[in-house]
Amino acid sequence: MRRVTTILFLVLGIWLGAATGAHAATTVQVVSTDPPGDVVTLGSNQNFYLRLHYQTDQPVQIWARPYFRGKAVNAGSNPSRVYPTGGGEALGWFFLFEPGTQVDEVRITAGDGSSAGTPVVAAYPVQITGGDQPTAAQGKPDWVTRLNALDVAAQKADYERRMNAPVSSGDRILFSGFMLGMLAIGVLGFAAPIWGLWRWRGGWRIAAAVPAALMAFVVLRLLVGVSIDPSSHNLWPFEILLTGALSVAIMIAAVAARKLTGANHVS
Repeated sequence: MRRVTTILFLVLGIWLGAATGAHAATTVQVVSTDPPGDVVTLGSNQNFYLRLHYQTDQPVQIWARPYFRGKAVNAGSNPSRVYPTGGGEALGWFFLFEPGTQVDEVRITAGDGSSAGTPVVAAYPVQITGGDQPTAAQGKPDWVTRLNALDVAAQKADYERRMNAPVSSGDRILFSGFMLGMLAIGVLGFAAPIWGLWRWRGGWRIAAAVPAALMAFVVLRLLVGVSIDPSSHNLWPFEILLTGALSVAIMIAAVAARKLTGANHVS
């Protein structure tokens, strides 16, 4: 029994050590802030910047978010690019939405962006109050300008990389299927009411005339609008598709109603 207990404690120690190592894989320190100081009043729409130094053994994203008495403050905060393995500088920032909002600490999180994979790695105590006065014109520190430029350049490079990435066969199939589905809805929006007008009699024919009139109205509206202003309906395919979807829905409801009432068996 003692041997089994020893083994269990050994396994538990290894697991705790691995968990501690995983959380300690990334460290972040606040080097300086703008505005500086331990007690700060922000102007309206003014950002509070944090110059961060990080050390990590895997690529991470880093965020800085304000808290007051242990609860997250209603604020806008920085997005994050992916910072590479090793050490370097990062820029965190946030702004307060409402005047009078108070902050007593800034929590820095680092990880992959998921709730489980992005722990708090540092907490920076500071007293911040949101003001309602315009910010006095003054230059930002060089590190704010420099780190912000690096973030913008990284975001632009990431966007260009995604735009230039070759489209996979799966994405092409998915896109083609989506377009074919939209085309089918548009065609059915016209065909289904015409079929109803041809096959049905009495009140059911009037029911089929409703979606037919909707489709005719949309087409007539497009023709008149384009003849007056060629740029007035640049999204005309979506107008037809939306009306076509409504037309199909009305016809499906009518077919279901005919089946429930037994009208399909009436000659």
